[in-house]
Amino acid sequence: MNCSKDNHLSFNFLETPLEIGGVALRNRVILAPMSGVTDLPFRQLAWRYGAGLVVTEMVASRELVGNAHESWARLKSMGLKPHMVQLAGREARWMGEAARIVADNGADIIDINMGCPAKKVTGGYSGAALMRDPDLALSLVEATVAAVSVPVTVKMRLGWDENSLNAPEIARRAVEAGAAAITVHGRTRMQFYEGRADWDAIRAVREVVSVPLIANGDVDSREDALEILRRSGADAVMVGRASQGRPWHAGWLAGHAAPGRREIAAIAVAHYRAMLEFYGETVGVRHARKHLDWYLQRFAPGLAGEDKAALLTCREPDVVCERLSVALEAGANPERDAA
Repeated sequence: MNCSKDNHLSFNFLETPLEIGGVALRNRVILAPMSGVTDLPFRQLAWRYGAGLVVTEMVASRELVGNAHESWARLKSMGLKPHMVQLAGREARWMGEAARIVADNGADIIDINMGCPAKKVTGGYSGAALMRDPDLALSLVEATVAAVSVPVTVKMRLGWDENSLNAPEIARRAVEAGAAAITVHGRTRMQFYEGRADWDAIRAVREVVSVPLIANGDVDSREDALEILRRSGADAVMVGRASQGRPWHAGWLAGHAAPGRREIAAIAVAHYRAMLEFYGETVGVRHARKHLDWYLQRFAPGLAGEDKAALLTCREPDVVCERLSVALEAGANPERDAA
């Protein structure tokens, strides 16, 4: 993006196409990869309602090479195009081999996770922990780029902590190694999700890379989306937690209509049914609970605690769907709530 144009952005800009390494995106609002959230049923809904691009949950590279069932489940796309897969790891060998596997299985873009702050990930020296060792981080980029012909991108944070804001250095080196785009979440790893994302700090990355830059962190409204673009100089926005309980949110940011109250109820029920089909009923019921809770928090905050608990713990799908529909259709202001 030409920074001289930052102050002249309009909502229409979010609706325009973008290319990453020759792969066309239909708009500039991307659903973030979220472990335990952006499984195939969630991505299918987000895509159906207008997201410009959806990204898989983090796929552990060594586990995928080792043929772990969970890794293969996370890789599935069921025809979603473009298909973007996020890989995580700390060893170049496994990243390269995993990249070849996902490319051979239909990935159009491969993203490298250098931003996950979770202790179980950073404790294994993956995710945001890679920002503490730029040379190691770059070896993963080089191995992944060398292994495949599809575009490779990198998602990172501003740095490990406020004393090591090295995103510009790592981004520059990643692009020199062949990365086709960079995503920056405007927090350090040590901030986790506390406080507000620093949108201005992302601009330091803009100043050193010419490939598409994607800004992430606390994008909740269309106004937020334009402001993060203006302040960071980024080309696109990525939205994560704001989509929980409203998988249409990325599409809405990109200019699509928000669903009304009855459609919200239908989406939630369809989402629940899709999760049971994808995981099987026993596992699906368990995985779906957090999603149902997010829907209820957003659109049925007045639901009595005992009724909510009964719905979330119920193991009879037909009963869950009936109670969920009733609860979500009962709201008084669907236009405000949907957005």
